[in-house]
Amino acid sequence: MDLKLKTPIYETIPIGILLAAVGGFLDAYTYMLRGGVFANAQTGNIVLLGIEAAQGNWKQILFHLLPILAFSLGVLLTELIKKFTISLGLISYHHIIIFVEILLLFVIGWIPLHFSNAVVNIAISFICSIQVCSFRILEGSPYATTMCTGNLRSAMDCFCQWLFEKNMLAKKKCVRYLIIIVVFCMGAAFGSIFSFFLKERAIWIACGILLIIFIWMLFNQQQKTTVKS
Repeated sequence: MDLKLKTPIYETIPIGILLAAVGGFLDAYTYMLRGGVFANAQTGNIVLLGIEAAQGNWKQILFHLLPILAFSLGVLLTELIKKFTISLGLISYHHIIIFVEILLLFVIGWIPLHFSNAVVNIAISFICSIQVCSFRILEGSPYATTMCTGNLRSAMDCFCQWLFEKNMLAKKKCVRYLIIIVVFCMGAAFGSIFSFFLKERAIWIACGILLIIFIWMLFNQQQKTTVKS
C-alpha cells in the first residue's frame, strides 16, 4: 500500500506558521539586543553598503558586507545539502536545515550582549538564509518565512484576483499569506517581550519552536515510511 500525502509536511500551513513566528522573533531579537538591525533580509545592508561606500567609510562597508556574504553562503550551503541528501537517498534536507538552525541559535544564546553584535548578526543572517531557501512553498504557492514584503505583495495580488475576477482559489491564497504576515508580526511582538526579560537567552525560545518543527517533520517522515512499507 503506497499512499502519498497531497502536500509535503514542510509545505503545510502549520509548519509555515511556526517558521514565520521564528522569522519575526529573530528580527525583533536582533533589533532589540544586537545593534538595532534587521538581520533577516539583506536589502537594508545593501542600501547601507552603498551609502557607506559613497561616504568612504570603509570600516562600515565591511560591517554591512559580511552579513550579505553570510546570507549568500547560506544559499550555497543549502543547495549543497539538498544535492547531498538527494544523492544518498536520506531523509529530507529540510530536517538537516532545521537541525543546523537549532544548533546555531543555541550557541548564540550563550553569547553575552557585550560581545560583538556583528558576529551574532552574521550568524543570524546565515540562519535566515538557509531557512528562506529551504522553505519556499506554502500549499503550492511561493512565500518567505523571514521577511514580509513578498508575502504582502502576493497577498494583495491574490486579493485583487478575488475582488475583480471572483477567483475563490486566489481568496484562499490571500488568507494564507495574511496568516503568515500576522504570525510574523506576532513572532516579532513575542521576540520583543522575551528579549526584554531574558536578554540573549531569549533566542532559545526560537530554538524551542524549531525543535517542535524538527520533531513534527521527523515523526511525519517515519509515519510516511511505515505506510509505504
